[in-house]
Amino acid sequence: MKKLSSVALLVAMSFIYSCQTEQPQNTSISKDDVKKHVSFLASDSLKGRKPGTKGGAEAAKYIATEFEKYGLQKMGNSYFQNFNVVSSVSLGEKNEMEGANFVFDVNKDFIPLAFSKNTKIIAEVVFAGYGIEFDGDSLKWNDYKNIDVKDKWVMMLSQDPDINNNNSPLIPISNERAKVLTAIDKGAAGVLFVSGVNTEKKDKLTKLYFDKSKSRTSIPVIQITRAAANKILSTSDLKIEDAEKNMIEKMKPITVDTKQTLFAEIDVNFIENSTQNVLAKIEGTDPKLKDEIIIIGAHYDHLGMGGPGSGSRFGDSLAVHNGADDNASGVAGVLELAQKFSDKKHAPKRSIIFMGFAAEEMGLLGSKYFSEHPLIDIKKVKMMINLDMIGRLDSAKTLIIGGTGTTAISEKILDEKSKNKGFNIKKSKEGSGPSDHSSFYVKNIPVLFFFTGIHDDYHTPADDIEKINFEGSVSVIKFGFDVAEEFANMPVAPKFVQVDTPSSRSNRRNLKVTFGIIPDYGGTSETPGLRVDGVKAGKPAQLGGMKKGDIITAVNGKKISNIYDYMARLGRLKPGERCNVDVSRNNKNIVLILEL
Repeated sequence: MKKLSSVALLVAMSFIYSCQTEQPQNTSISKDDVKKHVSFLASDSLKGRKPGTKGGAEAAKYIATEFEKYGLQKMGNSYFQNFNVVSSVSLGEKNEMEGANFVFDVNKDFIPLAFSKNTKIIAEVVFAGYGIEFDGDSLKWNDYKNIDVKDKWVMMLSQDPDINNNNSPLIPISNERAKVLTAIDKGAAGVLFVSGVNTEKKDKLTKLYFDKSKSRTSIPVIQITRAAANKILSTSDLKIEDAEKNMIEKMKPITVDTKQTLFAEIDVNFIENSTQNVLAKIEGTDPKLKDEIIIIGAHYDHLGMGGPGSGSRFGDSLAVHNGADDNASGVAGVLELAQKFSDKKHAPKRSIIFMGFAAEEMGLLGSKYFSEHPLIDIKKVKMMINLDMIGRLDSAKTLIIGGTGTTAISEKILDEKSKNKGFNIKKSKEGSGPSDHSSFYVKNIPVLFFFTGIHDDYHTPADDIEKINFEGSVSVIKFGFDVAEEFANMPVAPKFVQVDTPSSRSNRRNLKVTFGIIPDYGGTSETPGLRVDGVKAGKPAQLGGMKKGDIITAVNGKKISNIYDYMARLGRLKPGERCNVDVSRNNKNIVLILEL
């Protein structure tokens, strides 16, 4: 055999090497890949992927690295879209409280609430029971009937006297923000919350925490211990423990003018951190259709270490909330779909943007930020597919798909693509809801939402990788690919349909009325009030002339600054009632009349 020349040998070796390196990667949707993604994202080392933390940034970096590995295009110079979120709160240097005969220490005797106004005041203190005013058919309660609270501190017990009744009509108006709103309506200078024995046996303060709203109230709001409260009440014969017991047993308010004067200065700081959406693009192959866009997304953030204000169902405990199902499973789905569409055999006609959304758990902030600051023409987005919690497919193969009514073709496509797959599909026509697809629905974009259902581990530290049904996840992702491929390649883009959304129902002390709006849950509007992100057809708001983009500033003359105020005002309205709603529209003030 003739020996190859050195040049020929180099050419041959180069050819062999190029064949080896240019072989396409395996783009199939596989259990091993899904498990790899979920294992990393739901690992203890990421500490729950809270926005603005190192773990959250590591999760974002992982997603971007995978996008780069698949050869996806950056959106500009980066795979990241950065924005700021308030991630926590801290005490400033000036937090003081004292009376004529006592001095209280911050973090020991008192602590301000995160939404308190930063100010200093001196005023008399009155005790107003639970700080509730309610006139219902089955229950009437008025802690303000026999006492003047104007320009005074109002001391009140947390929660409500009907504490053992899970169906109590007092619940919608007994949370802290609702009670503060009532006190403001009565002219109070400040509010002092104290926990009774039924709420906190050990008489300890709740740690300062951010309640997901940057909206502050107009007066100082402070929590004090029972020991501190009893010092303030020392001029009377009343003690907090006795007041609580008597009000619960007799279901009758107790009020006292303490004759004490209290000085307080409050200083609470919001702490902002940077977080990021992660996004990448596959450009469409069709010269005419490539300017149209399909978005496939999932939120990658979770609840961090839990704790008060985090959204954890175990709010008092600190532990890693790994969020394997919520929503490492959905992110794994997005990554697998990105990888498969990156294969030239599956190259889409329309362009596809793959996204990992940040800060969904804080109020859909990431998807809302993108929809308000899109890196593309948002009008060119023809469909948004959201994967949120697709890791717990049950033995009946129950798959919930939302948004099926937001375009006329969706149900037909879902029926065709699910044939012989064995899914028990439960469809919901609604396009709004507590996940990222809602941010696109309010922009008149058709949406689909894939979801395998709520479980006992939802928003707890028990949402771990051991509970994930990986075979089930793969089947959902493959089905999602078939559906997405159809939308990416159909000759004519789907047309948006606004869905007449039915009233939601809850087992927990449901509000009696609704306006029928999609509110700005994240409080992203810079204008005081509650922005309306959507108006549901046939509901009081739409019938009364309310429009998307309106900012609700008052109900029946009572101020609204945020969604908490809005919910508190709703809690006081009754079916059949007519109410006046002040809205700001294009910098003009308008009064609407709504029939509830």
